[in-house]
Amino acid sequence: MDVDIVPDCCIPRQTQGYEGRLVTRHPDELHPHPAYIRHQLTVSASKLSALLAQDGIAFQEPLAITRDGTIIDGYARWELARRQHRRMLPCIEHDLTTGDALLWLLRMHCRRDGINDFCRILLALEFESSYRERALLNQRIGGKEKALSNLTKADRVEVRREIAAIAQVSVGNVTKVKQLMVTAQAELLQALSSGEISIHWAWKCSSESPESQRSAVRRYRQEKGVNKAIRDLMSRHERRGRSPAPDLRSLARRLLLFEADNGHSVNVLVLGCPGKAVFVTEELLMDLPPYQEALPI
Repeated sequence: MDVDIVPDCCIPRQTQGYEGRLVTRHPDELHPHPAYIRHQLTVSASKLSALLAQDGIAFQEPLAITRDGTIIDGYARWELARRQHRRMLPCIEHDLTTGDALLWLLRMHCRRDGINDFCRILLALEFESSYRERALLNQRIGGKEKALSNLTKADRVEVRREIAAIAQVSVGNVTKVKQLMVTAQAELLQALSSGEISIHWAWKCSSESPESQRSAVRRYRQEKGVNKAIRDLMSRHERRGRSPAPDLRSLARRLLLFEADNGHSVNVLVLGCPGKAVFVTEELLMDLPPYQEALPI
């Protein structure tokens, strides 16, 4: 489903000088924007947890909706209200078309805690056909009859520039997302949608085989989890005081003996963290031969 051609500015016409009216609605009377549903966007667990920690204060801020109950802003509050079986929600109701509602949704979710770049680009691409039709019309007016699929490179760039302006991202990222929608595997797209990985990281992986893409996502998640575990462990270690640790040379000696028989049972990970450090689990350190048995270097 494509939306109608919209004005060049990112602020819908109807909202200029129009503040809407305060109403109360039952959560079941509200629904996501069709484009939000089409791209299977969801509210992250972290956002819901943050709202839950506010103990109801978050519901004092009205949701932004259209007259037919389409949610523009306040998806996390709406989702939490449904889970808590709240009866009514305060809303600011605006008289907007589907296209203008999507524009305003994008504008309001460009903030730090809003929808991530990848998801905003997906939503902004809903306007692509309209912009392409307008570019074709401009060609015809200029006496250049061409098929819609044969827009000049300059026209294609201009269309993507319009999309980038709506999503408030770079033109390069719009191009990458369009390529990702063709080449990326489901796991990669899911990680992008949740904000786990960046558009550029996914784009670099998308040229690999399907299995390589899936493996890359698994490694990324594993490394991210390990890094978090290390930070938590180091924080606890700092709080209770440092315990004696082997120096690098003695550790290397003990690892040489251990590797000969048991190396296959140890996971070796390369972590993307700054500095030069070797992390050893307590279980591994206990299994290493004692220093006295180490081979001389």
